[in-house]
Amino acid sequence: MSQQEAETSLDVVCVGEALVDFLPAEPGRRVRDVGAWSPCVGGSLANVSVGVARLGARSAYVGVLGEDEFGHFLRERLVAEGVDVSRVRQTAEAKTGLVFVSLDERGERSFSFYRTLSAERLLSERDVEPAFLGRSRVVHCGTNSLLLPEARAAMLHTVESSRAADRIVSCDPNLRLHAWDEPEVLRALLRRILPRCTVVKLSEEEVAFATGREVPEDALRHLAEAGVLLPLVTLGGAGAIFLWKGELVRVPAPRARVVDTTGAGDGFVAGLLYGLTRRYESATALAGASREELEALATFACAVGSRVVERIGAVTGLPRLPEVSALLPSWLRAGTP
Repeated sequence: MSQQEAETSLDVVCVGEALVDFLPAEPGRRVRDVGAWSPCVGGSLANVSVGVARLGARSAYVGVLGEDEFGHFLRERLVAEGVDVSRVRQTAEAKTGLVFVSLDERGERSFSFYRTLSAERLLSERDVEPAFLGRSRVVHCGTNSLLLPEARAAMLHTVESSRAADRIVSCDPNLRLHAWDEPEVLRALLRRILPRCTVVKLSEEEVAFATGREVPEDALRHLAEAGVLLPLVTLGGAGAIFLWKGELVRVPAPRARVVDTTGAGDGFVAGLLYGLTRRYESATALAGASREELEALATFACAVGSRVVERIGAVTGLPRLPEVSALLPSWLRAGTP
């Protein structure tokens, strides 16, 4: 790492998958019926890195892309969004993953993946340099790039080294069970990763698989007992719920005109992590947060997520800070570092 790199701090480093999302020209169509597609940035970790950057924080994406046109496309789009891609590795060993998104009339999405052995699954420990991760306040990870043992080892190394360095370690598993020949391997991996995280965000549909608990409240308590400082569950249009020092807190989501639900959770995470980096420089600092601060921040995160569903695509609707500055908690509007 150069001296200039060492002196440049980051707010959020996202480690995991990046894909090219192909979006239909209009909603309400099956893949076979679509006449035109538009490529854009996809993959939960890449989406969050863009969302954080648009809100004005310094983000980086760490992962593996193919040495192909789609890999170059993603790298260039991330750079254009202000995301640090200095730790992106491109390889000729596999192609960049693609996903075709189809939408029904309610904006609910379904995915057709083309990623038999896509490049993001070749993540390895050489990609997750602790010194680079240590430049950030938050290290955020997922699970969709972890089908191979080497990638799983790399992510465990990322989580453990970041936690040891008192970073805020965040995880949104963003489960895609169809990708796993043996889902129990993923369940066992979650049992190792999640307790090592400071922040865990699950969707309501994921709580049973990820925690073995059927209802969000029980899942939150289970995660807290396992060692997660701030567990949250998103509830779609009903907002979100989190547990803070034994207290369950519910926050609302604003009404939205739903066009496409793709990426709503990534928008929530981007808003949440942006706020955390403005206030808390470490996991130790976050432990001193008040319920009122986190309630306001989770409400802001819901507002960011609600903007995403009003546009087609996971990144199209991610807002820039001026669009949502009036919704920020007062301590963020005041510019608290």
